[in-house]
Amino acid sequence: MHLFKTIFPKNYHTLNNTSTGPLVSLLKSRSVIRFSGPDTIKFLQGLLTNDVKKFSELPSGTTSYVPTPNLPSVYVPPMYAAFLTPQGRFLYDLFLYRKPLGEEKLDGSGSGPGLDSGGDLELFADVDSSVLDELLLTFKRYRLRSKVEIDNVAEDFSCWQRFGGNLAEKSKGEEEPEAASVGSSPGVDHSAMSSSHGNDVGWQWFKDPRVDCLGLRGVFPSKETPPLVESDKETNELNYLLWRIENGIAEGSTEIPIGEAIPLEYNLEGLNAISFDKGCYVGQEFIARTHHRGVIRKRLLSLAFLDDSGKEVEQKVGPGSEVINTASGKKIGYVTTALGCRGLGVLRLKEAFKGSGSLTIQGQEDIKVEAIRPKWWPAEWFSEHQQHSAVA
Repeated sequence: MHLFKTIFPKNYHTLNNTSTGPLVSLLKSRSVIRFSGPDTIKFLQGLLTNDVKKFSELPSGTTSYVPTPNLPSVYVPPMYAAFLTPQGRFLYDLFLYRKPLGEEKLDGSGSGPGLDSGGDLELFADVDSSVLDELLLTFKRYRLRSKVEIDNVAEDFSCWQRFGGNLAEKSKGEEEPEAASVGSSPGVDHSAMSSSHGNDVGWQWFKDPRVDCLGLRGVFPSKETPPLVESDKETNELNYLLWRIENGIAEGSTEIPIGEAIPLEYNLEGLNAISFDKGCYVGQEFIARTHHRGVIRKRLLSLAFLDDSGKEVEQKVGPGSEVINTASGKKIGYVTTALGCRGLGVLRLKEAFKGSGSLTIQGQEDIKVEAIRPKWWPAEWFSEHQQHSAVA
């Protein structure tokens, strides 16, 4: 992983080396907005791809959080979801969080807080900063007469990611003890906790709602340092970008093109962003039709850029670069994101793996491309092409 040393000489870590432990990044590319009011869940349920009504349910005993003494006892896990165009193309992705408020419950309709909640429902969303103003306007355009307020709280809250090391292995089972909120809990770095003491509303780390390999994610007050943030493990957000690239996961409206990307080709169902049982939402008809056809011929893959000897080297490859199979002369897809010697690309699966060793960048034939199947993929996505896989 020499790429980290090249880009960040003062903050070099080998992410696949479990002895280094996990890293943490402040995600400046993400901002926080707040939905509040009695119609919050009903409003979002009709817009987003995931089943927002789950925020009205009490968490199960196996949910991805750790109860912490002296803090509210009810935590609902975060949710990943997308907002689509009426034609079913991607617009925005959101990580939704419900602030813990003790033993509160929603009313029977799921459209507002119950009598014992003591106040209006609030959901916080971690969204792409580059489209923040546009996103807010789009949500407000759909609001009509719904009793929901939509506020920009980006100055008050920040988004963080904890990833790498052996964190993914720990989070496959029960949540690791150190994935805790502001408070006191066994296994927690108390020096880090004390630096953020005073947060009495229970903001905490949660297992990333997409896949285990991404580690932990959380929203925290901007004026406080989250627990478990050690100075020697805090790293530039580009390291988190590279971690996602290596795992074949795009995030945000820059990496998932607005109005163009087909959500199933960007693997959003495998990232737990889509419910196929919730009923109608904007763009639902196209998603359901594509899903029930059962065959997705193109998907987002992790890419490695190689020289003639097969060694990974930093290359000048930009988003939109076409990937071709030199054996057939056919275009099989395109690069969506690139960083150094790694990238993401939407490629036709059959040609991507059958043509292994013959893939190059159009107009830059000295750059070889290796398509890599992410390890977290469900087996059925790859069963037809497994014999051609570049990665076991």
